[in-house]
Amino acid sequence: MFIDHMTLADSLRDYASPRAKITRMIRSGEVIQLRRGLFLDGKEKDYSIRSIASVLYGPSYISFEYALSAYGMIPERTNAVTSAIYGKNKDKKFHTPVGDFYYRCLPAAAFPYGVARETENGRSYLIALPEKALCDSIYKVNGVGSPELLESLLFDQWRMDEGRVTKLNRKLIRFLAPLYRRKSLLFFAEWVEKEVGRA
Repeated sequence: MFIDHMTLADSLRDYASPRAKITRMIRSGEVIQLRRGLFLDGKEKDYSIRSIASVLYGPSYISFEYALSAYGMIPERTNAVTSAIYGKNKDKKFHTPVGDFYYRCLPAAAFPYGVARETENGRSYLIALPEKALCDSIYKVNGVGSPELLESLLFDQWRMDEGRVTKLNRKLIRFLAPLYRRKSLLFFAEWVEKEVGRA
């Protein structure tokens, strides 16, 4: 499915200019350039957009609005694949012929937990569990300085179904929330504890 530059160039070593041949292959659609040095076989039509996200930039896992939409937690459908990364200086984005991919930084301490391995079209990828995707999303929003602002974010701005939110695993959220070292996540853990206990 994925072809790196070295493998592609090696397969074209009998050409006088492998680089020129690669350029022609990109123009003809024989290969699709995802980023510098990474290609997709142009003949392959059942590629996995989710596994592309994991190979394109990493280490990463799918999260934020793409995961929340996939779980039916927000009403909007999102076309761009949003993923979490750590240890990078800044967020990253890639606009490719097969779609747009966004990568957002998280604290290293929070990164490895609450993630599942799934498959799409026979290719594996990592995706945040619903609780983790929601924690990741809250972390990236500034100004959530009170439980009231948190509720407004969840139900007014993101238009989440309160019933779905109260079915989340509060034990996992209790574990995850302190790892972000942000007050908004502590508010969220407290809110879930109260609301889930009441539901």
